[in-house]
Amino acid sequence: MPEGPIAQSELAALTRSFEEVAGKHDREFGIIKSETAVRLQIGNLDQKAEALDMKIDRNQAQIIELLTQLVGRRPDAG
Repeated sequence: MPEGPIAQSELAALTRSFEEVAGKHDREFGIIKSETAVRLQIGNLDQKAEALDMKIDRNQAQIIELLTQLVGRRPDAG
């Protein structure tokens, strides 16, 4: 049974509305649809983790250096 023009336009309007809501939902919740985007995000996270590791290593080295300088000093020597 063929649909009338009114039914077709209503169906088209519902479809557009559904697609708009789905698109908004995807943007709000950060849903990633492509494998390339996922790989890029993982690569960015790896770079951030590596940078954080380097910063931690520098801070630990600085702490060790400061503690080494304090060894043997008298507490009241200022």
